[in-house]
Amino acid sequence: VAMGTVARPRPRLAGRSMEGLPRAQPRDLSGGLESLPVSVWPPSEEPPTFQYSPEHVAGAGEDTDPSEITFPGCNCLAASCMANTCSCLRHGENYNSSCIKYIGSEVDYTRPIFECNTMCRCGELCQNRVIQRGLQFRLEVFKTVKKGWGVRTLEFIPKGRFVCEYAGEVLNLSEARRRIQAQTPQDSNYIIAVREHLYDGQIIETYVDPMYIGNVGRFLNHSCEPNLFMVPVRIDSLVPKLALFAAAAITAGEELLYDYSGRFLNIPLIKREQDVLEEDGIMKKPCYCGAKSCAGFLPYDSSLSYKPDKQTFDKVSQGNSCA
Repeated sequence: VAMGTVARPRPRLAGRSMEGLPRAQPRDLSGGLESLPVSVWPPSEEPPTFQYSPEHVAGAGEDTDPSEITFPGCNCLAASCMANTCSCLRHGENYNSSCIKYIGSEVDYTRPIFECNTMCRCGELCQNRVIQRGLQFRLEVFKTVKKGWGVRTLEFIPKGRFVCEYAGEVLNLSEARRRIQAQTPQDSNYIIAVREHLYDGQIIETYVDPMYIGNVGRFLNHSCEPNLFMVPVRIDSLVPKLALFAAAAITAGEELLYDYSGRFLNIPLIKREQDVLEEDGIMKKPCYCGAKSCAGFLPYDSSLSYKPDKQTFDKVSQGNSCA
């Protein structure tokens, strides 16, 4: 795999005992850029060529640099910040023993999540520093039977723990649409659109494409009954990290999956957009997740296939297609 080095390596963490069958030392898909190596199976197969980056980078036409530090830091002098004194925790505590708090309701994620950042005076072991520490569990990119490449964990992941980011090029709306409209029916689409609705009615939109530059998250497949869920987390700037957490305890060897539509823990849609084979003239791709509640087709965001003579801004789902 041809890979570049567009980001500095994350700090190395203490090693773990790998669960499952022993194997020969695998190559690291991340090229040493992650805190833990990302293996590939089988070794004889080559994943699609892309440039590995564990963090977001600015895409074509995007003025905002995701790596720029724009947030002020807290003045906490303690080793770990407390919610009643830390400016980064003014919306409440985010984590409990490295697990995200309040799993169980979509309503609990209406509040923003801010981690302590580079400018903060607290220690590196502060409880409000989780996403920035990088991978905490050994992951493997592997070839699936029907879904192309996927990602599985090589060790047990407790419920609520951070698993990985969905990192890639941060795009503006026009560039995201241009890339979508340039795709053929055979192309895989990795672009995800995240829309955050603010209390005053404003909507913050973030478009991320890891097709050419991305991390292990680009290989995650969709499931209508996923074991991961995505939460926007901000650290150094307004550009959010798209953090994926374990929705339930995940056993070693289990494939890691999230719902491309952005639904939280299988909350049913009022209208299943996937029920039709074609929408806005675009054929939908079949879903092979195998879940009992499978919608039959991968989620589709029609707003990114906007045509000048059609109004398609009423759809607010996020989505991409099989990795």
